[in-house]
Amino acid sequence: MKFKYGKFIPSLADEIDMEELVSALSEMLLSSGFQSPYGDGSVDGDRTMQALHDAILDALLNGGLLPDDVLEKLFGEQAETAKQQLDELVQQIMDRLQEAGYITPSPELDAERERRAQAGGGQGEDEPGQARFEVTDKALDFLGYRALRDLLGSIGHASAGRHDTRDMATGVDASGAPKPYEFGDTLNLDASATVLNAVTRAHQQGRGGSGHVDIGYEDLMVAQGEYQSSCATVIMLDCSHSMILYGEDRFTPAKQVAMALSQLIRTQYPGDTLHVVLFHDSAEEIPLRELGRVRVGPYYTNTREGLKMARRILERQRKDMRQIIMITDGKPSAITQPDGRIYKNAFGLDPFVIRETFGEVSACAKAGILINTFMLARDYDLVAFVRRVAAMCRGKAYFTTPRSLGQYVLMDYLDKKTRTIH
Repeated sequence: MKFKYGKFIPSLADEIDMEELVSALSEMLLSSGFQSPYGDGSVDGDRTMQALHDAILDALLNGGLLPDDVLEKLFGEQAETAKQQLDELVQQIMDRLQEAGYITPSPELDAERERRAQAGGGQGEDEPGQARFEVTDKALDFLGYRALRDLLGSIGHASAGRHDTRDMATGVDASGAPKPYEFGDTLNLDASATVLNAVTRAHQQGRGGSGHVDIGYEDLMVAQGEYQSSCATVIMLDCSHSMILYGEDRFTPAKQVAMALSQLIRTQYPGDTLHVVLFHDSAEEIPLRELGRVRVGPYYTNTREGLKMARRILERQRKDMRQIIMITDGKPSAITQPDGRIYKNAFGLDPFVIRETFGEVSACAKAGILINTFMLARDYDLVAFVRRVAAMCRGKAYFTTPRSLGQYVLMDYLDKKTRTIH
């Protein structure tokens, strides 16, 4: 069979770094519903191909993804020609994102297609640009990695090891003074100390001039490394309505921090565990792989139910450290009662809600669980509440903003490297 080869004609899409593009689109891909005109976390409009088209176009024109000379060449032509070329370029990029596995078309059920066909007078397909897409696990994993890299870079950490304590153990990393070998120790021999012991013993026995050294059991010396503790962590994410209100999206940065922490634990702390609990009117645990797809939920903040679920998860973990990282922007305003009904009061600090919440904080303290709270608001009553939570569990209270949240969370987690744990 004969093959006919054609001349390779490069396109502008070949000059686009897909990883840089995905990073530039991170806010759109991790959207939590803030762009909804009602601020209710609805999914309409922000997972369509048209929304993706507009986001890519904005990244190309304002994100520095295209060289200046290319932009000058494009806009040096007629307006209609430039617009057509940009539309073609964006479509090529969207196709490449699908080929690279960062996005995938949203599956349509037959029943839904039939309903749309009947409603649209026989048109079963989506309107142009209204076809939906889904963000893949590959894209979410990459965004978690980039978030971790950016956050670690901003706080000056080039790398991270495991959590160190002042206890010594015979490990692979030799950072302590050698000690005599005892049964059960890891046989991480310190060669120089072992040979020195054998030579010293030979001289003491008058065999120093023979030129032959016998190494016995009593001469063995092993290198000590710092004992490395393990940590079980539950991230409690407030996904109540207030996290996307008041002109600021607080939930998307919180998701990015949780994704970065997940990436850190998976790559640098393999002995640690991480779980995620969302709390709103009630509370629920979600798989880590679904974290990037989570959106804001119902209106109220059931902090007690979130703490209870986190405590039950951590009580099953046999780790040296167990901690809860709670990220919230509001006061507790709901309680799940014994009969399953949810008592709600969004006005002020309800004494009943606060009392029950502190009861769960006390249960966490008795279980030896540390609670570190990252508060995204600074109301006087909230400050007092958070500080009391920190005092009861010997934790910390951080009052931060969505922009600096990631640095505070990772700095606190990495601080376990040098903190003494007993």
